[in-house]
Amino acid sequence: MSKVTRLRHALPLGQDINTAVSTLDKAIADAVDVAKAAGLPQGLIVSLLHGHAHAQTHQMVCQ
Repeated sequence: MSKVTRLRHALPLGQDINTAVSTLDKAIADAVDVAKAAGLPQGLIVSLLHGHAHAQTHQMVCQ
């Protein structure tokens, strides 16, 4: 986990990080909106997001 940065130690965040976070947040929100419009059940959307979050956490911990 040596590549994991605790944000409270990196505050204030740089503009490049803020931009990346905003871009990621918008992309996720847009994808959720598209999924809802396509009729996917909310539980499926949530479970997919949770699965990706779990996989990324596992990858950070194991590397």
